[in-house]
Amino acid sequence: MKTLIIIPAYNEEENIERVVNMLVTSYPQYDYVVVNDCSKDNTKFICEKNNYNFIDLPVNLGLAGAVQAGYKYAYHHNYDIAIQYDGDGQHRPEYIEDLVHGIESGADIVIGSRFVNSKKPWNARMIGSRIITFVTKLTTGVEVKDPTSGMRAISNKLIKEFAFNMNYPPEPDTIAYQLKKGAVIKEVHVEMDERIAGESYLNITNSIKYMSRMLISILFIQNFRK
Repeated sequence: MKTLIIIPAYNEEENIERVVNMLVTSYPQYDYVVVNDCSKDNTKFICEKNNYNFIDLPVNLGLAGAVQAGYKYAYHHNYDIAIQYDGDGQHRPEYIEDLVHGIESGADIVIGSRFVNSKKPWNARMIGSRIITFVTKLTTGVEVKDPTSGMRAISNKLIKEFAFNMNYPPEPDTIAYQLKKGAVIKEVHVEMDERIAGESYLNITNSIKYMSRMLISILFIQNFRK
């Protein structure tokens, strides 16, 4: 199947070269596009210097907007599979093939899950993940072990829907909504690395806000979507 790897990137000058070069070396049979989300650092310059395939957004759209831009690219170029793959270096390329195989076997969404073959730790961040897993199962009947994973693939069936509709962020509430609609969602085991350079936006304050937003959305808002 014709596969596109979407790499959203905001201020990833210290990571993007390594991320893209590892992907190109590991999977020359797949295409990729870097979505530079109006970075303030040298991310754009690095993409230009290396002649990477990239979209340069004129304004910062955030993760949801950057990924959606990638889905629009996938739709207009007739891809069968679109894979979200973060530009911060935490995702490992060796698991991409498993995501592709999951779609090829009939899944609509395949999530790269850290907890298929291992237990979820009891640190503060994973307690939040456990709560999201619980409310997702409560509202959909399906247990998603790693709902916050940013490594996921979607099938051609969903690419147009994700590309052109509002409120389709790459977040757990979108997964819950798709489950309610009857989407087939599969998790495959992956391992992830710690961010080597740069800073994550998920500090303690943002993590609490994020968790609260997801819980409200899954428990209440998704029930009113058509």
